[in-house]
Amino acid sequence: MKKSIIRLSLLAVVLAMATNVVDAQQAKKRTATKAKRTTTSTAKKKTTTSKNNSQTAINTAPPKDTTAPLPEAQLDLPVVRKSLRNDNAVERNLVKDRTPLAYEHIREDDAVYRQRVWRELDVHEKMNLPFVYKADDDNGNQRFINILLASIKSGDITAFSAIDDRFTTPVTIKEITEQLVGKPKVVQIPDWSKDPDGSKGITKDSVIVEQFDPEAVEKYWVKEEVVFDKESSRLYTRILGIAPLKTIKNTDGSFRDVTPIFWVYYPDLRPMLAKYEAYNGKNFGARMSWEELFESRMFASRIIKSTIDNPMDQYISGYVKDDILRLLEGENVKEKIFNYEQDLWSY
Repeated sequence: MKKSIIRLSLLAVVLAMATNVVDAQQAKKRTATKAKRTTTSTAKKKTTTSKNNSQTAINTAPPKDTTAPLPEAQLDLPVVRKSLRNDNAVERNLVKDRTPLAYEHIREDDAVYRQRVWRELDVHEKMNLPFVYKADDDNGNQRFINILLASIKSGDITAFSAIDDRFTTPVTIKEITEQLVGKPKVVQIPDWSKDPDGSKGITKDSVIVEQFDPEAVEKYWVKEEVVFDKESSRLYTRILGIAPLKTIKNTDGSFRDVTPIFWVYYPDLRPMLAKYEAYNGKNFGARMSWEELFESRMFASRIIKSTIDNPMDQYISGYVKDDILRLLEGENVKEKIFNYEQDLWSY
């Protein structure tokens, strides 16, 4: 009897435990199903929200600019074709191999006198006619401004910004082009094919790109330093930089002023100038190179600024208003330099 009771009790305990296990498994399945349903509904909500946001972004996105970009200003230098035969009565090989002579070294202690002078060179003066020589040769156009621009474009020399004359900021050929020809302009012109009588007004846009005109460069600035070397007892004049000038005009086309476009460092320019010959109207066979022209001072100019009695570092035009008096002031500076050298000698 006792054994039967014990068996029944154990059976009841086993059944109760099995029931608890089944209930726990069913509860887990229900929880997992609920979590899955919650995750699915959340994902659907997120997808719907993202779709709505994307649709809103598409609807509120700014319209694309379909206008064609303006073309960049181009510096169109003349393309010169090389001669396929010897275009001279003699073989000319010296120009290609010509190199400038090195400057004589001047010790700092021997430079007992130093002054800086800025000159303005006008190409219309008779002595400066080589600067407007328009002929072509195998090495390109022989006009001086075209020689400078071609050398800058090819990377042979470096151009510096005209914000100062101390060669501090290099500039690219693109920046120089914008100063020479300006940026492209958009103007409206009538469409004569669709509106021959002009009754519909101006209906067509046009982009105008200015072309570079070498004739517009009429002046140059030359920066130089005058040094007296006591060791050799000589007065040296060393050119430091050259700058072509751009003419600024008023709205009515009248002359207003001139401003430098860029500066080039003359010692870097000398090897290139030695390979170009300057025009000589008296003897075509006895032409000198551009480097020899500058070193021999074979150009006419006027002094526009100096460091002599100029504590404010002004151009002569800043404190002398009359044009004739400016020329006389420049001649006065030249005379002071000349008298310094002459006063060192006793006769």
